Amino acid sequence: MHQKELSQLSDEELLEVAKNSKPSPMIDAFFIGFLAGIIIYSVTANTWGLITLIPLYIIYRFLKKPKQYEALQNELKKRNLT
Repeated sequence: MHQKELSQLSDEELLEVAKNSKPSPMIDAFFIGFLAGIIIYSVTANTWGLITLIPLYIIYRFLKKPKQYEALQNELKKRNLT
């Protein structure tokens, strides 16, 4: 969610989103490593295509998640809900 969308949520909805979106860095790190392994294998096997692009996109999504959580925490602090 973007900052604009977070500011439009009610307090109860914002607390529910915060409860459901806690980061799990160990699991994220495992999947990023696994996907990086897939990318390395596809590069060494000279098989470019979806085998390489899909893991790259998923890694991007995993790396973007902490920024979204930080924006959510900032909105909670702004409303004094923490």
